[in-house]
Amino acid sequence: MNRVLSKNKKRAKRKVHIRKTLSGTALRPRMTVFRSNCHMYVQVIDDTKGITLISSSTVEKDNLGLKNNVEDAAKLGNIVGQKCIDKNIKNVVFDRNGYLYHGLVKAIADGARSAGMTI
Repeated sequence: MNRVLSKNKKRAKRKVHIRKTLSGTALRPRMTVFRSNCHMYVQVIDDTKGITLISSSTVEKDNLGLKNNVEDAAKLGNIVGQKCIDKNIKNVVFDRNGYLYHGLVKAIADGARSAGMTI
C-alpha cells in the first residue's frame, strides 16, 4: 500500500510542476489525459474561461467497446481529434497530467495527430 501512495504522490508533484508552465487559451486549449486501471479520459479545456470544450472517455455509450490498451487509446485520441476538428480546434497544448509520455498517453496524442491536430 505504501508503494501505491508514494507513486500517487510523485505523480501529483509532477502534475503541479507541469501545470505551472502549461495553460490553455481560446486559441490553443489544453488537452489533458487521465487514465485509471480500467478507463481513459480526455478533455480539451479553455483555462481562461475555465470550461471544458470537448471530452471523451471509454465510459461513454459510444466508446464502451474500447479497452484500456494502446490500440484503443489511439482510437480514443482519434475520436477526440475528430471532435476538435469539427469544432474548428486545430492546435492544442498537450497536458500529460503527470504521467510518463509513453504507452497509453503517447497513443492518445498520436491518435489525435492522425486526425489532423497539431500538438
